[in-house]
Amino acid sequence: MHFSLPIAELLKASNLAVSLPLVYHPHYTAALPSGHRFPMTKFRRLYELLLQSGLVTSEDVHEPMPAKRSWLELAHTPEYVEGVCSASLDDASVRRIGLPVDEKLVRRSLAAVGGTVLASRLAFDHGIACNSAGGSHHAFSGHGSGYCVFNDVAVAARVLLDEGRVRRVLIVDLDVHQGDGTAEILSGDPGAFTFSIHCAQNFPKSKQISDRDVALPAGTGDDDYLAVLKTELHELLPEYSPELVIYNAGVDTHRNDRLGKLALSDEGIAARERAVLSLCRASGVPVACVVGGGYDMDADVIARRHMILHREARAITERNRSWEIGRVTSETSPTSPGEPSVSG
Repeated sequence: MHFSLPIAELLKASNLAVSLPLVYHPHYTAALPSGHRFPMTKFRRLYELLLQSGLVTSEDVHEPMPAKRSWLELAHTPEYVEGVCSASLDDASVRRIGLPVDEKLVRRSLAAVGGTVLASRLAFDHGIACNSAGGSHHAFSGHGSGYCVFNDVAVAARVLLDEGRVRRVLIVDLDVHQGDGTAEILSGDPGAFTFSIHCAQNFPKSKQISDRDVALPAGTGDDDYLAVLKTELHELLPEYSPELVIYNAGVDTHRNDRLGKLALSDEGIAARERAVLSLCRASGVPVACVVGGGYDMDADVIARRHMILHREARAITERNRSWEIGRVTSETSPTSPGEPSVSG
């Protein structure tokens, strides 16, 4: 193959040298009381391990701005937003969230929502973008729940819809728990379609009604899970024709998760990520990824499970880039033997 321009110039000219964008903020980790079972440090460890592994570089990292109140109020009531931002929620509301709602947690929550909004915007430029936090799908319009303060996915969907950036957003929620808060917030919204595959015998006890729910029995393993997922996506993507997918890639579906009751292996989670990302990209749909749930006493164990998403996203990004390089170089190949060329 012969190129009329150096490959580096081709990459630069066609914007193909950009790696997988990672959204991260130091505020993603907030101090919790000793012994708290929410693995807050997993967000920092995920970021550190991604850099150490070489899956991302410092040039790939994007730091989000805190979510604006106007964004939050697209998905939450003004009263709830004020209660959180002023750290003045009553004790019952704080217990329902399960986290101490103090200044540091508020700062963390605003950063995480801003991160999902930013990842959604970056996805349009890069095809796939990953927030290294997010997936707080148990937060309802008027209250938080299940370690979730603000519903970053619902907020991001509403922000992009409100800005006119998209007309249809598909929420693919594969956390082991149903995305009940997301379903409640976006119920009846013609611009958003909520799709949740979850364990039937798990939190929340009272489920909401998503646009499409698939409740799997406890113990479902790789083969059955993947068969259901692929069937659903093959139907949903052409049926709904989304202009953006926001993907909650919770790893609490893992067979060794402390709070999950499904039985996916590491390989099953990797196949799940490949299925979602490859099918969406094959349909030309950008994907914004959030990490969702994952529970273990060792934060490194969970961080490494979350890395599976980023590894698969990077691999798909590289494959797509290779295809684009071939297309660009073939379009710019010389038409006469006398033109300068570089062999490759």
